[in-house]
Amino acid sequence: MERYRSYPSANAHAASAATTTFDAGLRRHMLGIYRNMGLGLAITGAVALGVASSPAIYEPIFNTPLKWAAMFAPLAFVLFFSFRIERMSTASARTAFFAFAAVMGISMASIFLVFTGQSIATTFFIAASMFLAMSLWGYTTGRDLSKWSTFLLMGLVGVVIASLVNLFLASSILQLVLSIVGVIVFTALTAFDTQRAKSDYLAYGGTQAAEKLAVMSALSLYLNLVNLFQLLLTFFGQRQEN
Repeated sequence: MERYRSYPSANAHAASAATTTFDAGLRRHMLGIYRNMGLGLAITGAVALGVASSPAIYEPIFNTPLKWAAMFAPLAFVLFFSFRIERMSTASARTAFFAFAAVMGISMASIFLVFTGQSIATTFFIAASMFLAMSLWGYTTGRDLSKWSTFLLMGLVGVVIASLVNLFLASSILQLVLSIVGVIVFTALTAFDTQRAKSDYLAYGGTQAAEKLAVMSALSLYLNLVNLFQLLLTFFGQRQEN
């Protein structure tokens, strides 16, 4: 009877090994994205707090026309980064991302001058919790989120344009509407970009392209959380008493 015992085939063993290797690679890919994103956030926070804590630095920036350069520099940096990523090495792309995070820190330093530290911490905790929940859902869901791309692109462009316009109008009503719409858009983008990062590995795993796409994914997720945090300050931020 021993000769008739059934054993798993060699193909089954090979398939199981390939699946295990793929899962480990995908896990490293996603952890690398979140690690780069986390480092970017740490750089932004450290630079923002450092600038806000030094009047010798923030006064020449935010009390002069240089404030416009500080406000628009991150947008210009993202556009430059997006157009140049194809020609960059992975190391250069990662360095550019961290440099962008530092520039964003200068731009966000004014938050520490306007809002209380407690409300900033509370708002960031709320934003981070929303981000983690949506990123986890985007990673695990079987739904194809690529169908959202047109809606999200239109929403993102609309929020950016309306935000630029409101810099000059300073309308509190428009700001409230922008904050509500923006929270919806960037929350959905978190799930969308997480699933896209996973799909990038499915298509390019183990190649140089996958490594650079991982940096772009870190940038996208970083921007989602930072923008979500800034928009939520409209609802949860408490201004400092002068």
